[in-house]
Amino acid sequence: MKVAEIVKLLENECPKSLAEDWDNTGLLVGDSGAEVKKVYIALDATSAVIEDAIKHEADMLITHHPLIFKSVKDVTDSNFVGRRVMTLIKNNIAFFCMHTNFDAALMSEIVRKKLSLPEGIILLPSKEDNEKGIGMTCHLPDEMTLEGFSLKVKDALSLGTVRVFGDLSMKVRIVSFLPGSGKSDIDTAIAQGADVYITGDIDHHSGLDAVEKGIGVIDAGHYGMERFFIEYVSLFLKGNTGSLEIVAAPDKLPYHEL
Repeated sequence: MKVAEIVKLLENECPKSLAEDWDNTGLLVGDSGAEVKKVYIALDATSAVIEDAIKHEADMLITHHPLIFKSVKDVTDSNFVGRRVMTLIKNNIAFFCMHTNFDAALMSEIVRKKLSLPEGIILLPSKEDNEKGIGMTCHLPDEMTLEGFSLKVKDALSLGTVRVFGDLSMKVRIVSFLPGSGKSDIDTAIAQGADVYITGDIDHHSGLDAVEKGIGVIDAGHYGMERFFIEYVSLFLKGNTGSLEIVAAPDKLPYHEL
């Protein structure tokens, strides 16, 4: 298959129009007419991931997070973005990403099913399609304590640990979640009546302030809630292409738990 054919297939599943205005998604490096036999799929285009893609002789790298977020004034070896782009080009590897368009189209539903939550309402509806969006608010069938629910989240997402803000004995019935980094949307979860909010990248003050506002917070980690992108895209491409060889990056935390 050609790069452009793979891009079309994936963007039919996750329309680029669903991406947030600040985002940078799509084909960011490479020749759209190049032939692809092997695809490497990861969450981030780190130097280690790119080197592994080269090792596996991949023709295309697909990630969730963009390598290029802001305007680039030069592509040189003076910064890590330039070095990575140059390495991809030198090794004839096209680079494509689906970020907030994947979040809006698929990620929330994937996480909802992982957590075994009933269907709910969208936390942050897409401007393009109100039936899609990032995050969700759901009602548990049975009330739980914050501690009990936190342990359920830890087990369901196969995490070594979660960070919990709030009284562990508090009762939880309405749950909001937002995969990725969601501290800026705590008030949205509160407005939707949530007793607890699951997301990643919660800092000290955001967690304390949330508790003051009456909501518990479970920090399941940015990677912990979004790594399912790799599994989904791998299975999707295997099921919708007949000839592509798929290599999935190892499921490995980007930090150490000691």
